[in-house]
Amino acid sequence: MPAPVPAQDGADVPFWAWGASQDAADFDDPSDELPPDRPEYPDGPDPEYQAGGHGSRPTPQVVVTPVGTAGEEREGIGQHLGSLAHLSGNPRMRIWQRRIIIAVIAGVVFGILLKSWEWGLTFAVLAAIIDTVVRSRTVFSGPAGVRLTKAQRRTVRQLARMERRGYRAMHCAPIPNSQEQIDHLVVGPAGVFAIDSEDWDRRMPVRTSSHRELWHGPRSMKDRLKHARWEAQQASELLSAELGSPVTVRPTMAVYGPKIPWQVAEIRDVDVFSGPQLHKYLKRRTRRMKGQRLSASEIERIDKAAHMVFPTGSAS
Repeated sequence: MPAPVPAQDGADVPFWAWGASQDAADFDDPSDELPPDRPEYPDGPDPEYQAGGHGSRPTPQVVVTPVGTAGEEREGIGQHLGSLAHLSGNPRMRIWQRRIIIAVIAGVVFGILLKSWEWGLTFAVLAAIIDTVVRSRTVFSGPAGVRLTKAQRRTVRQLARMERRGYRAMHCAPIPNSQEQIDHLVVGPAGVFAIDSEDWDRRMPVRTSSHRELWHGPRSMKDRLKHARWEAQQASELLSAELGSPVTVRPTMAVYGPKIPWQVAEIRDVDVFSGPQLHKYLKRRTRRMKGQRLSASEIERIDKAAHMVFPTGSAS
């Protein structure tokens, strides 16, 4: 096997060398660090970026930090997680009510037909499981009538599996006073994330240069990185204003199609990784946060605020 090609500062890194490159960001290795990133336009937005229809805000620097103190009492979310007050305020309550009704009907019908309460209970459980699987593949929290792309659907399925780990997600959340939307706004123990699901041509290689440039074949993806940062900044400002306390949102890009020759690379403050590895990315982030993880009450509070500031449909 040929030795990896060393990267030179400012030069393009051959995409075939990234698989073994020490510059690839591995969240399992605390020694992995990427070069610091700084905006290139201190005097105003990039004209190319502004012309692209992504807004005129300066390029933000976004990091994930916990909101408040983990053990701090919050108004409206201090109830015990099993209390009626908590359940009534949970936007997912309607889904569970529907699921229980389906299970009860299936149990009663099959129990009567088969003249056995054991069989009735069995079919009730099966009905609940089937409903859960179907909804995880077809239903999302977003505006009515919005059709998901193939990449977005794959991200939705992965995020549905992360719900049992404390993650909540909204999909296709329209940004007020703009024509843009956040593909996936995710809140969980590791923080708040604005995830952009990208569907790229699998035949063209992906590479980066000095952790500041992202290329898909001959095309520079600089505009997509800027747009991901802008979306995260909009979410941060809206949530902070609603809650009255600072909320930072980390921009991320999940790329589907071509092979990504690294685990996670932070390019211009955006975490870029292979789309099918999204659930692993969130798990690694959770492990690395350790004592800085968001508490259940903080997650609940931010999730409620997100449903207030982003006009979306039913929760999934």
